[in-house]
Amino acid sequence: MPIRDFPPFRDLRDFLRHLDAAGDLARVAEPVDIVHDMAEIHRRVIGRDGPALVFERPRAADGRLLPVPAVINLFGTRTRVAAGLGIRPERLAELGEVLASLREPQPVEGLRDALSRWPILKAALNTRSETVDRPPCQAEVRTGTDVDLGALPVQTCWPGEAGPLITWPVVVTRPPDSEAVAGYNLGIYRMQVLGRDRAIMRWLHHRGGAKHHAQWAARGQDTPVAVAIGTDPATMLAAVLPLPETLSEVRFSGLLRGARPRLAPARTVPLMVPADAEIVLEGFVSATETAPEGPFGDHTGYYNSVEPFPVMRVTAITTRRDPLYLSTFTGRAPDEPAVLGATFNELFLPIVRRAFPEIVDVWLPPHACSYRMAIISIRKRYPGHAQRIMMGLWGMLPQFSYTKLIVVVDDDVDPKSWDDVAWAIATRADPSRDLTVIGRTPIDYLDFASPESGLGGKLGIDATNKIGSETHREWGKVLKATPELIARVDALWPKLGL
Repeated sequence: MPIRDFPPFRDLRDFLRHLDAAGDLARVAEPVDIVHDMAEIHRRVIGRDGPALVFERPRAADGRLLPVPAVINLFGTRTRVAAGLGIRPERLAELGEVLASLREPQPVEGLRDALSRWPILKAALNTRSETVDRPPCQAEVRTGTDVDLGALPVQTCWPGEAGPLITWPVVVTRPPDSEAVAGYNLGIYRMQVLGRDRAIMRWLHHRGGAKHHAQWAARGQDTPVAVAIGTDPATMLAAVLPLPETLSEVRFSGLLRGARPRLAPARTVPLMVPADAEIVLEGFVSATETAPEGPFGDHTGYYNSVEPFPVMRVTAITTRRDPLYLSTFTGRAPDEPAVLGATFNELFLPIVRRAFPEIVDVWLPPHACSYRMAIISIRKRYPGHAQRIMMGLWGMLPQFSYTKLIVVVDDDVDPKSWDDVAWAIATRADPSRDLTVIGRTPIDYLDFASPESGLGGKLGIDATNKIGSETHREWGKVLKATPELIARVDALWPKLGL
């Protein structure tokens, strides 16, 4: 680190120029409705690995053409997610190793080892933020009665939804007892627009923003919040990556970007905000006031249930000149969260291997909601090994706490191939022996299949070859061409005209 294939992207516009030069950006001049139509176009484009889109003339529900263009499908392909991280897709594993080392740093052993780590130490200098006096994000400032969320092209994505939903906000919070940027939390929490200056902040109780909100509320105070829309890609991706709790997203964004984070003091709240964001919403999340949020389309492919969440009062909207509004939709895969999840799967693998070196590969299928099912391939060494891996993943790694189905296969099976996995289950698993069922465990409360909200079962399938005391029968031998046969036919193949 820094492993970087592209120059630092200072802001969203810089990244869009990169995509445009790569032929991976399309501009839509035709007016498009922000109620349903834009999301349906997005759904079709992402389904065929299409480009990022800029809707130059978004149209409101009342027919008005809104002055702020909308950007969607920014991270709709693995290539664009990797580019946002500053690298080409083939180098995702290298970045994953860096993430793993940040979680479990190794002690320096001698001068040679220290010198070999100089690139990492040098990159660490980029994690220190710099303060910008005249930030682009405050070229225009609206406060008081000039605040109007209706001037932004906030989408209503699905029929039956409760209203407009801000879907790509980088929400900035801090604890009440410290103003240090290192203690900031950046999170992506969707926001239902209630009116000109009010929105619902949907942060779940285990997220960093909700933790800060509880700390402020315990003092009887509203929580100061800044919502950055359309930041540089490194800041956005740092906000969604599974970083160690001790690592600030702000600081890690500098490491990703290869340049120091640029921050500026907000105008109406005691926070620093991303200086190069397109739009920043400032305000306070109430310690006491809540409103029913939803229903909205979710990554499960269903509408979520209506629940109360705290209300934010917007005190200022600051923007760049001629700002852009970044948006997305959430639904059954493929959607952007699914693409992000599949790409982050490659970053996550080195972290899993640190805990379980026998794991060869991990696949969290996007069409299984990205985290509810995991296919794990291992180098099996002893009877019961597959069950140990299941229990270890469920018990040791927080990322698997909501994974309700784990299938363990041997290292000759490709976890990403449904054909291979189905073959392994059909030929290597016996239901009377190889199913591990656990009841009453923590589960995603959005999982309507569970008998109780937030509490459900887990299933493990051992689809590995059985060895030792696992079977009293002679195990079958896999059909496989020899290397000599493959080489001989490879040499013959060009002559066959097939």
